[in-house]
Amino acid sequence: MTEHDLDNPFWSSLRDRHRALAQTMGDVARYPPDVAPFLGIANTDEYVADALDSLIPTGDAVCLLGVAPTKVPDGWRLEAFVDLAQMVCDAPIAVADGPEVIELSERHRADVLALTALVYPHYFRPRTMELGRYFGIYQDGRLAAMIGERLGTDDAQEISAICTHPDFNGRGFARRLTALLSNDNLARGRNPFLHVSQENQRAMRLYEQLGFRRRREIAFWSLQRAV
Repeated sequence: MTEHDLDNPFWSSLRDRHRALAQTMGDVARYPPDVAPFLGIANTDEYVADALDSLIPTGDAVCLLGVAPTKVPDGWRLEAFVDLAQMVCDAPIAVADGPEVIELSERHRADVLALTALVYPHYFRPRTMELGRYFGIYQDGRLAAMIGERLGTDDAQEISAICTHPDFNGRGFARRLTALLSNDNLARGRNPFLHVSQENQRAMRLYEQLGFRRRREIAFWSLQRAV
């Protein structure tokens, strides 16, 4: 993923790794609503009115990351969130000892949706697991922590859905999962990157301790029809 790709990650992923999933009209593309609420555009000066009308049904809302239209069509509202921190990992991470990590599959879907609904709401949808591989740690028959792959190109991979059930906080599960998946992608020739809220200082410190560096602050918006 080039520097330009990282600056426009939704569009880059929809045009590369996830092109088979993309719903596209011209230089605007989105994921199906039950996969992810993400829309990407090629450039800020794109004429997007017709594409938005076609791709976003009434009552739906999407998010944009890094690139948004300079001119928002009449009848639409673009709302800015706090910029995210985009972080990248350039070298392998030491892996702490811990419990077994398993790859999650369709038979784990209900557990995944229950955990993400609890600690990672809105962005994780029924088919989000189709975007990449997902891994988890079970304790006493419960999904205690998980991690997965979301955006990506042939040479870069976003690490996402890093979450731990509150009953299992403080055991190092997120650290272990992040190190293992980051190292696996580095070994595959894919540079790991992630996005984190700058208001989540605890998570940012964890990623920095692991070896991720802040690449940039990246703008984040929601887009929906105006009421």
